[in-house]
Amino acid sequence: MEAIFSFITEHYNYILLLILMVILGFEVISHVPSVLHTPLMSGANAIHGVVIIGAIIVMGQAESDNYLALILGFLAVILGTLNVVGGFVVTDRMLEMFKKKKKN
Repeated sequence: MEAIFSFITEHYNYILLLILMVILGFEVISHVPSVLHTPLMSGANAIHGVVIIGAIIVMGQAESDNYLALILGFLAVILGTLNVVGGFVVTDRMLEMFKKKKKN
């Protein structure tokens, strides 16, 4: 129990910052109209290409015998790529809804 209290006292500022970010994020997301939620999320998914770059850096810096880092880096590249592609697909579908349909 003392270990928990010492951890809390050592990281008090970070814990308060985390709580503030959770509350602020919840308030911001809950006030976004449902019409805008899907385009915002698809754009956010597309921005997550930073995950791919970070995973490539981790894989590049890992030693050749560190299989855990290589496997986790590879999974991060695959999942990050799926997230980015999914973001662009959803954005494209949303934009298709606003195009005028051609008459035959």
